[in-house]
Amino acid sequence: MSQIKFCLFVDILLRLTTFSSTVQGYALPAAPPDSLATQQLLRQVEAFQGGPAARFGTVALSVRRLRDGTELIGYNARQSLPSASTLKLITTATALAVLGSTYTYTTTLEYDGTIKDSVLTGNIYVRGTGDPSLGTWRFTGYDDIATLMNRWATAVRQAGIRRVQGRVVGDASLYGDITTPDTWPFGDLGNYYGASLSALNINENLYRVFFRPGKTVGSPAEVLRLDPPLPYLSYRNTVTTDAANTGDQVTIYGVPFMNQQWLTGKVPMGEPANEFSVKGSLPDPAFFTAYMLQQAMLQQKITVSNGPLSVGGGLPDALTGNGKRVEIARQTSPPLSSLAQQTNFQSINLYAEALLRTAALALDKSVRSTPASIDALTAFWKSKGVNLDGFRIRDGSGLSTVGALTADNMTGLLAAMSREKAYSAFYETIPIVGQSGTVRSLARGTAAAGNIRAKSGSIEGVRAYAGYFTAADGEPMCFCVLVNKFTPGQNRTITQELEKVFVGLVGLSGKEVVVSEKSGK
Repeated sequence: MSQIKFCLFVDILLRLTTFSSTVQGYALPAAPPDSLATQQLLRQVEAFQGGPAARFGTVALSVRRLRDGTELIGYNARQSLPSASTLKLITTATALAVLGSTYTYTTTLEYDGTIKDSVLTGNIYVRGTGDPSLGTWRFTGYDDIATLMNRWATAVRQAGIRRVQGRVVGDASLYGDITTPDTWPFGDLGNYYGASLSALNINENLYRVFFRPGKTVGSPAEVLRLDPPLPYLSYRNTVTTDAANTGDQVTIYGVPFMNQQWLTGKVPMGEPANEFSVKGSLPDPAFFTAYMLQQAMLQQKITVSNGPLSVGGGLPDALTGNGKRVEIARQTSPPLSSLAQQTNFQSINLYAEALLRTAALALDKSVRSTPASIDALTAFWKSKGVNLDGFRIRDGSGLSTVGALTADNMTGLLAAMSREKAYSAFYETIPIVGQSGTVRSLARGTAAAGNIRAKSGSIEGVRAYAGYFTAADGEPMCFCVLVNKFTPGQNRTITQELEKVFVGLVGLSGKEVVVSEKSGK
């Protein structure tokens, strides 16, 4: 008889007898609370799997004790399934373990050539090292894009340069490959969440399109402006107006390095100031950085003889250098602990892709692509004893629809991370259920709220959560729950079922009897 069947058999016997009942002369003890909690949680998961919301898909659950890494519950836990953004936990854990929580990126402003009579015969460079936060608005005490460009233009002027006989160059040559994962959906690439990674990122590689909705449903929506201004970008706009409060239904079609965009979909009428903004992704962040700096220099009456240029990211190198470069200024990023927290709290794909590449380069200087970076990450955790059978990720963020891992992979890695020096910093980067980040509205008013730290994940047909919690007996635990190919239109039911799972988790004991791998199929 299997272990799970035995546990259920004992449970049935206990329900049919009183505490004083005997079987063949031996007293039957009351069922331990921990095994009852396990059985109740498993019944919930099985009901979830067999219910209308998930019966045509897969529900997987893994629960593991941190103290010794023992998996206490495994339900479909060895089936490879899309992880969505829960993958960011693995990426941020790797970066913190490899680089340390105090690691910072440095972006430098440089020139080459010679300066004579205030004329630089050479180029101005902004050299990137992969910082995803350069020029962002998220961090107090760090320059946003406008402040940064003005400061750099001032630094050029203070270097004695009034004219550049050359170019302003966005130097993204640290990454010579096409950095966009090749399994990202085409329809995502022009939108902010599909922004491609560069070695020289700026403003989170984001721009906004402001629309003026029409006065009737179905009427055209006019493009008012782009912010920041992108005069070199052209677009075709077919966006129309929808009813009030229908939200953002716009898709921006575009690909890296192409300055032609297509704006499609709908915006709602009746918005404040009669305008509605949508986030797009910069096709070439390094070029945009050079363009913005050149504009800031012109404002300070520093002229440049040629237009801006970008190098790196798979572009052919058409730049002629002028010898050794001289540093004029530098910008240091927030510490990695802060970057990782924003990655997990706000689920920023760009940050995750940047951290994957940076950590991989630190592990292996020969890494030159996203697949090679994934190989370096995989080798790192295998060296820590993590079982990665079924681990087939395709990026660092989970935006890929074909990447997959098992719930067992996730909890094995989370347990291994608890033994790393950077664990406490990593733990703080994960949102608290019912309180913060993308899980702030989940399981409010239940025992799970405030007790579970979890990263959420959601792409079409997928809902996932993974993280840490404290069991009823105070034992530190980790978990992963993956729901794949759930029934369309069942989002509310999926949320309710997952909240039940969360409540069940915090009722467990760390002294649970191990439940062997169980399949819901």
